Amino acid sequence: MADPASVSIVIPAMNEEHAIGAVVEQLQRTAPWREVLVVDDGSSDGTAARATTAGARVIRHPYNKGNGAAVKTGIRHATGDFLLIIDADGQHAPSDALRLTTRLGEFDLVIGARDAATQATAARRGGNALLNWLASYLTGRDIPDLTSGFRAARTDCLREFIHLLPNGFSTPTTTTLAFIKAGYNVTFEPIAARPRHGTSKIRFARDGAKFFLILLKIVTLFSPLRIFLPISAVTFAVGAVYGAWNALAHGRIPNGSVLLVLFAVVVFLVGLVSEQIAALRFQGPRP
Repeated sequence: MADPASVSIVIPAMNEEHAIGAVVEQLQRTAPWREVLVVDDGSSDGTAARATTAGARVIRHPYNKGNGAAVKTGIRHATGDFLLIIDADGQHAPSDALRLTTRLGEFDLVIGARDAATQATAARRGGNALLNWLASYLTGRDIPDLTSGFRAARTDCLREFIHLLPNGFSTPTTTTLAFIKAGYNVTFEPIAARPRHGTSKIRFARDGAKFFLILLKIVTLFSPLRIFLPISAVTFAVGAVYGAWNALAHGRIPNGSVLLVLFAVVVFLVGLVSEQIAALRFQGPRP
């Protein structure tokens, strides 16, 4: 169990002046944390002032870099042995912070898994369900909430993977899969998300293509062979059956069959190389 005095809280925030003060104050009443660190990601409102008044240590970006960039800034400046990341919009109950940190020590990463009914829109729930299914397939274990930004972890473990973290909204996805791929102990703590203050900064039409790219990144970065191998196997089977049928029926093997088999071999070899490259990224703590 992590002592709250050894836990740094990082809150990435951008234009959250209506919620940030209450979030910081409620967190400070919950436990004697080592520090509450708010990273103001280029806000154009009074977010930094409200956070400072509430008692947080504030680090400001001169311009908006993205949620992931704010998280990375918090990781670099945190002084605690453990780190808790929580959203600034008030959707996560500060009382749940203790629930997550009490699992640290036994686990290296504790993720607040939101109940599906408490997540935002139906489109958002559908997208998250797709990401959860893909991540579960790639890792071979059940992942109930891949995209939750409410999580606690060992600070040194997070710094180990900081070079992999993007500047956008896929930081939770990347950290979850990186910890699992590296063999760290990861668990999910059920929580209920509350209605957020203000409006979400994620737009389905604008960010849909970005999340599609996240899917591609997940595949190629973490377990490429689990995608390349089925594609190769199916293509090889189709080519072999097509060629065998033509050989028996017409006494010849068509060019299409040969191309399918060659394509299957190429995909398999590319998958092998990609798997080896991915494995080099997750060798555990560096000496």
